[in-house]
Amino acid sequence: MKSVNEKELKKYSELAGKNNVIDPSRFGNYDVKRGLRNSDGTGVLVGLTQIGDVHGYIVDENEKVPVEGRLRYRGIDINDLAEGFLKEGRFGFEETVYLLLFGELPRQEELDSFVNILADNRKLPKSFIEDMILKAPSTNIMNKLARSVLAAYSYDDNPEDLTLENCLRQSIQLISWFPIFVAYAYQAKRHYHENETLFIHAPDPSLSTSENLLMLIRPDKKYTKVEAELLDLCLVLHAEHGGGNNSTFSIHLISSSSTDTYSAVAAAIGSLKGAKHGGANIKVITMLDNIKKNVKDWKNKDEVAAYLAKIINKKAFDKTGLIYGMGHAVYTYSDPRAVLLKTKARKLAKLKGVEDEFDLLNLVEELTPSVFAEVKGSTKVISANVDFYSGFVYRLLGIPEDLYTPIFAIARIAGWSAHRIEESLNGGRIMRPAYKHIKIPGKEFIPLSER
Repeated sequence: MKSVNEKELKKYSELAGKNNVIDPSRFGNYDVKRGLRNSDGTGVLVGLTQIGDVHGYIVDENEKVPVEGRLRYRGIDINDLAEGFLKEGRFGFEETVYLLLFGELPRQEELDSFVNILADNRKLPKSFIEDMILKAPSTNIMNKLARSVLAAYSYDDNPEDLTLENCLRQSIQLISWFPIFVAYAYQAKRHYHENETLFIHAPDPSLSTSENLLMLIRPDKKYTKVEAELLDLCLVLHAEHGGGNNSTFSIHLISSSSTDTYSAVAAAIGSLKGAKHGGANIKVITMLDNIKKNVKDWKNKDEVAAYLAKIINKKAFDKTGLIYGMGHAVYTYSDPRAVLLKTKARKLAKLKGVEDEFDLLNLVEELTPSVFAEVKGSTKVISANVDFYSGFVYRLLGIPEDLYTPIFAIARIAGWSAHRIEESLNGGRIMRPAYKHIKIPGKEFIPLSER
């Protein structure tokens, strides 16, 4: 691909930078809700939802009061949902998808029927693998996933129909295809960009979503029951998180324009890819590796705290000042998803003989709030979010980093689909927030010959 030469690009960058920066004080002058956040950090209320309830604080006499985190899917506490299928020794993701889409838990015969529908829809259309995945492999699986979703439009005989029935049909199809898109995109990347042998296994209709994914990404197709059950739990915990998270809000925003399902879902994938959203789990792992490399004694609290202070001061790691996986827009004292995953991560670390790494991660979680408060002079309550432990769990499962965020997408397509349906039935108006134009004094048009 031909690009702008370096000299021209530098000139254009300087010009664009000079003419696009707004004085930060101006945002305060006009009470702009930057990031759609109120001054106390709470989100600006832009909609209502019955799908996911994310609870991390209460407002008492106009003050934000931190509380333990709670997550509910269609009114059911995530802890109760997870405990239910784990206690019975079965997979829970397919049941969770049913709950999110249709608003209630399925009876056994309803669950069996729905699982069969997902299984029957996993096979990709003829020539899709060759034409849409292998011919244009990507170095980033999320970009390839978005392209695959947009390409699916061409294989749909009725892509523009916005009725509830058609939207449900498309949603179920995409939920079935997402693991296949991701697995084949990963295999294509390995083959064409890393010179590895290409493995394209056919999905097995008798396997669950988590089992199929593990089978499809591994050359020998082998996985253990423990691996599949833990990945299944990760899918359940990532399936939904209210209407205000960036990617789900993207679904509401794009759907409000009455565009097709594929365009809306592709936009959400682009959002989830970001390091401040779904990409954070990879950042946690790279940050952990950086800490391991630069801290000699992983058990020394003072040494670990000193290095965390350097990260927060933008003097170490990626110089952003962020401790990835710590803090959340809603949760304060705890993220229930992180609490569940932490328990599993501890057991898995012991099984794999890497308890020292888990202990270091746990120490980072323990020390970050006090170090952040000391460095920033902040009283903000900070706790670990789900990304803090999910990447660590994926690593212990032997899942490549390329797949960390795509796994998030495989799960979240369930929530996205439910929210798209909710928006189509309740929205009614295209979302159109306001941006105030800041006048630039002394600007007049000058004829080209006089410039």
